[in-house]
Amino acid sequence: MNLAIFGGTFDPVHNGHLDMARAARRECFLDKVLFIPSGQPPHKPNARSAPWQHRFEMARLASQDHPAFEASRLEEPSDDHYRHYTIYTIRRVVARLTTHDRLFFLIGSDAFRELTTWYHWRRVVAAVEFIVVNRPGFQLEDSAIPAGARVHLIRSVNSPISSSDLRRRLETGQSTRGLLPPTVARHIARHALYRPVRKPLRKPLRKPLRKPIRKARPVKAKARPRRAKTARKAAAAGRRS
Repeated sequence: MNLAIFGGTFDPVHNGHLDMARAARRECFLDKVLFIPSGQPPHKPNARSAPWQHRFEMARLASQDHPAFEASRLEEPSDDHYRHYTIYTIRRVVARLTTHDRLFFLIGSDAFRELTTWYHWRRVVAAVEFIVVNRPGFQLEDSAIPAGARVHLIRSVNSPISSSDLRRRLETGQSTRGLLPPTVARHIARHALYRPVRKPLRKPLRKPLRKPIRKARPVKAKARPRRAKTARKAAAAGRRS
């Protein structure tokens, strides 16, 4: 059996991933492609991603219509915070194979260029045959292939789709039509994954309420009593006399 490991965060899985898997199956005569969503990638300790269960379910939905594709739980996170290094995953897969089986590792050219930074990368090179798919802007040169690596280069796929671009589109409410498998798009919508980023509403400043200014009423002069006026006239007449 020819089996290929296809690992990644798949955050989310998209049509570009499926194009890579189909091309690898066709050109390398693969019997099965294992989609293995990573737990917490050791080389990306601070990366934020959708919960693993959602990423696994999206991989399962994307592969369910392809008999040769299968989603795997090999790197499901555990309570002991086990680090899922690639070499450990490879050993777990090898343990299920026979001596007549061939094990491949499907990878994009951009990620393959970082191979020598992986944990025990020389053991990884010795354990698998690489199927490297060229990515736009990351053409693989012979000088970038480590010594001893067995590489099958695929140039027939030229997909510009990336998970990071899809996340930005989803977060900003842009269209992803034609970029995601329909089942994956429905899962994202149903569970509100990568929901749009909403800016907090700024509360308008309240202006202090001004009390209406009341106009002062004119003060009326009080009328003097008539008796006092009459008394003053009488006093004045007495003085004249």
